[in-house]
Amino acid sequence: MQLNKDFTIQKVGNVYVAVPVGETSRQFLGMVRLNETGAFLWKRMAEGECTEEDLVNALLSEYDVTREVAARDVHKVVELLQENCILL
Repeated sequence: MQLNKDFTIQKVGNVYVAVPVGETSRQFLGMVRLNETGAFLWKRMAEGECTEEDLVNALLSEYDVTREVAARDVHKVVELLQENCILL
């Protein structure tokens, strides 16, 4: 998985938002809200190519959660980003 470079993440209050930049901002008229976990996963994906399993392992090393919960959360974030054309 790789992030679309035409999106950036910003923290607004206690929420993170993914917003389009450049030409993409003319086509994607909105933003995607992310919680702290979603922002953590975004930052990991921004480091380079990774798989869902890599993201699950990253969550497990950072948070006190079960593999099942981590896998579910990763899948939800990946689906959200795919639905909004933020993942390539």
